[in-house]
Amino acid sequence: MKPVLLKHIKTPEPEPKTYAQKNHGSRNPKFTHFIKPMLAKLQDAAFDDPGWIYEIKWDGYRAIAEINKNETRLYSRNGLSFATDYPAIFEELQKIKKNVVLDGEIVAIDANGKPSFQLIQQYAQGGEVAICYYVFDCLSVNGKSTEGKPLIERKEILKSILPQSELIKYCDHIEGQGIAFFKAVKKQGLEGMIAKRADSTYTEGSRSADWLKVKNVVMEEAVIAGYTEAGGSRKYFGALVLGLYKKGKFIYIGHTGTGFNNATLKQVYQQLQSLKTSKSPFDVKVPVNAPVTWVKPKLVCNLKYSEITQDGHRRHPVFMGLRIDKEAKEVHEEVRDDENIADEEVQITKSKKMEATQTIGGKKMEFSHLDKVYFPDDGYTKGDVIDYYNKVYPHIIKYMKDWPESLLRMPNGLADKGFFHKDAGLNAPSWVKHTALYSESAEKEINYIICNDKPTLLYLANLGCIEMNPWNSRIKTLDKPDYLVMDLDPSERNTFEQVIETAKVIKTILDKAGAASFPKTSGATGIHIYVPLGAKYTYDQGKEFAHMIAMLAHDQLPEFTSLERSLSKRGKDHIYIDFLQNRKGQTLSCAYSLRPKPGASVSTPLDWKEVKKGLHPSDFTIKNIMQRIEKRGDLFSGVLLKGIDMMKCIKKLQQ
Repeated sequence: MKPVLLKHIKTPEPEPKTYAQKNHGSRNPKFTHFIKPMLAKLQDAAFDDPGWIYEIKWDGYRAIAEINKNETRLYSRNGLSFATDYPAIFEELQKIKKNVVLDGEIVAIDANGKPSFQLIQQYAQGGEVAICYYVFDCLSVNGKSTEGKPLIERKEILKSILPQSELIKYCDHIEGQGIAFFKAVKKQGLEGMIAKRADSTYTEGSRSADWLKVKNVVMEEAVIAGYTEAGGSRKYFGALVLGLYKKGKFIYIGHTGTGFNNATLKQVYQQLQSLKTSKSPFDVKVPVNAPVTWVKPKLVCNLKYSEITQDGHRRHPVFMGLRIDKEAKEVHEEVRDDENIADEEVQITKSKKMEATQTIGGKKMEFSHLDKVYFPDDGYTKGDVIDYYNKVYPHIIKYMKDWPESLLRMPNGLADKGFFHKDAGLNAPSWVKHTALYSESAEKEINYIICNDKPTLLYLANLGCIEMNPWNSRIKTLDKPDYLVMDLDPSERNTFEQVIETAKVIKTILDKAGAASFPKTSGATGIHIYVPLGAKYTYDQGKEFAHMIAMLAHDQLPEFTSLERSLSKRGKDHIYIDFLQNRKGQTLSCAYSLRPKPGASVSTPLDWKEVKKGLHPSDFTIKNIMQRIEKRGDLFSGVLLKGIDMMKCIKKLQQ
């Protein structure tokens, strides 16, 4: 295979025409409602993987563009408008005829056709610099969210939308060949590359392990904490004192006096004057060799350096320019993909409460009784439930889309038992999809709701549907489930350690069979174990295979497991290994569904390494699940991949 060359990516050439900024100096307005982009975790080395794509890591300003016939918005990752900062790009976006939401990066191009963050600073000061908006993702088209679609599909949609333009360009990619691509990146002297899982969905505001950044040039953001006195012929200041946040604490990382010219010295100095304070923002004394003027830690800059010393200081730091698109509290030590950080150490900006009237996915939505308390022991309200489903949508939709739903509706929260809601009925909006299916239990045809987009999910949450329960099969393959399920249902006297032991025995049996398996907490007292079937087998075939697994597990743990569904027959000290969940029309709470239990627990995917003593379903709640997803990514996606070969699995078990 030939080496990957950046010419395949269409590395930008300098524009024949330059575009000078207009109206610079006016304060950037900040939008109240805006999309927070998906972010990447830090990865130490390049890698090859056929399931990943690789893009250039652009050295510019991340920017979201929202375009519709009524309004065009272009803004930073923290909601600051870029409309007057980059008017040429803003005007070019208005030529796009479709209603779309785009994600990309505004880049300044140097004379060699390479991105340069320092040139963006010159552009901001009114200089004539070639700029471009490189777009790498599409989040919505004509009011319909595409965030739940695989990345590779979103990029195809994006490619078909973007116009031929010197100002707005499609960010191309290479598939599979990460190592060769990174070598080409290094040879070109670019900042680095972004590796993205090809089938990943878009997760707003999340730093996901589905996107990884591999750096060639070591660059990061830092917060200016002060400046030292100028010496010799130098004006304004000698060096900037720098810090960032680590585990919630503001720490010193070094100081830099290089990377400035007279213009940037003056610019930075002037912006720091209103921030002066008499007190150091650090808890400890920092090593500086000149008198320091301390400032409130508000101003963020880009920093290039050679390495990090053992005491956390940046060696050979170089100032690369101020950033207007990040707030100081966002500047944390970068998290690597393989780091395990406690939930309380992950800093998440709390989102605002849901508003009563909003336009979501092009649908005007009215939310009612948002202050009604749903979880009285914890104080969580109906608004908190809707807000949770709004945030978790990119993750949960993968396990709801195209499956008929049986929804536990509790309009009064935990104050009553609630009821199951299946039928779309006459009151559902016209845009809520549904399909007519015969229900054996109800002995009639029901218009089962199909939740395929965010407006539908939030409509259901507004009805009081706390728990989301999809079928095991999708509407196009109703008689062939996508997976089989082992539901471990403990009785009153069982400990959760016994549930864990049962799950591990089932895992050993499935491993012996050569069958992939994926556990999740039930969100109540049990564990669910899923085995992908790929819609290749009937419900009866799946149920019989599950029965075989259940019998083998019970044979090993007869003292506290049972295959009897009836509590009176199995007793109060036996775990029911429920294989009958694999019948057509049976449902379980899906991955990331809330459960109507004290604490507002969430049915949470697990790594098998986590299924050990000390685990409990109550560990994962509405309060911490988003931090966990940001940290661990989606551990459940394998459920939807290629299914097992059931006959081979049975033969292995018979041997």
